[in-house]
Amino acid sequence: MSDPAIPVPRLRLGPVEISNPLTQAPLSGYSDGAMRAVARRLGAGYTVGEVVLDRFVVESSRGGKGEKLLRIGDDEHPCGVQLMGSRSEDFPPAALHLVELGYDVIDLNFACPVRKVLGRQRGGFLLGQPDTALEIITRVRETLPPHVPVTIKLRRGLDDTTASLDAFYTILDGAMARGVAAVTVHGRTVEQRYHGPTSWEFLAEVKGHLGDRIVLGSGDLFTPRICARMLCETGVDGLSIARGAIGNPWIFQQTLALLEDRPLPPPPSTHEQRDVIAEHYRRCEAIFGPSRAGRRMRKFGIRYAELHPCPEEVRAAFIAVRGPADWQAVLACWYADDRPGRYPRSTFVGK
Repeated sequence: MSDPAIPVPRLRLGPVEISNPLTQAPLSGYSDGAMRAVARRLGAGYTVGEVVLDRFVVESSRGGKGEKLLRIGDDEHPCGVQLMGSRSEDFPPAALHLVELGYDVIDLNFACPVRKVLGRQRGGFLLGQPDTALEIITRVRETLPPHVPVTIKLRRGLDDTTASLDAFYTILDGAMARGVAAVTVHGRTVEQRYHGPTSWEFLAEVKGHLGDRIVLGSGDLFTPRICARMLCETGVDGLSIARGAIGNPWIFQQTLALLEDRPLPPPPSTHEQRDVIAEHYRRCEAIFGPSRAGRRMRKFGIRYAELHPCPEEVRAAFIAVRGPADWQAVLACWYADDRPGRYPRSTFVGK
């Protein structure tokens, strides 16, 4: 008889209880309702919609396709959404409208390192503007009902200077004093963008600094083993899994297995992959319509291909997709026979 599984701790964001510490991060252009639903079914305890601009949200409240894209399903709870902007007065009405649409948590982005975003004084730019960042947090927290948690996303500073580190802790401590329920910390600076190592030592430092306040770790979570190690070695309360979940939603259930001291599950077979890809496509089509779904799903197909036993050929087939018929043809051709799948190439990194 095998040993019983070790219970995986639940996660709390204020009054919102989450079944496990694994969350799907907000991903621009990816974490729409289709991706979120698939991630939840395959083990994510909590998902966050892709980052939206405050002004876009306010304009969507007047109706039209924008509001349709922001809506969430009845089966998605708990679900958060990430909000980004530059002016403190624009955040509260946007946050309030997102709550009216059904989101359970509002996450504020002070981390995005994209140059266009920084040039418009949004995202990671605000890590260098503690007064503005804290004013945004104050206004959003005071506007929303008490039962709606506000969380924040930070990087470990604009750069590696002492002044940048001081600004980070000014924002972090000020946010907690204002009632923020949790912080997600990416272990790179804004200046690093996605280059160089993410600092687990910094994540452990932040968790030690905050004590029993909720900290989620982020950065380079591409494999279940690395996910499990980050949780165990840094002491963070949960993980925000981003690029590692694109085309590989099984990373959640695989990580849960390791956290429960069970063996790493085998990679999904081609029929398991086919069924999930088909579900993902159906959900995407329901949101965006047939004409847009094929093009939008192409980038997911390229990543799903990494799990197929013929990854290069399947990747090329997905790249060639132009419409719904092409999409179905790829599944019919390459996923007809049930064959063993494979882990993405990076799965055994960090073993």
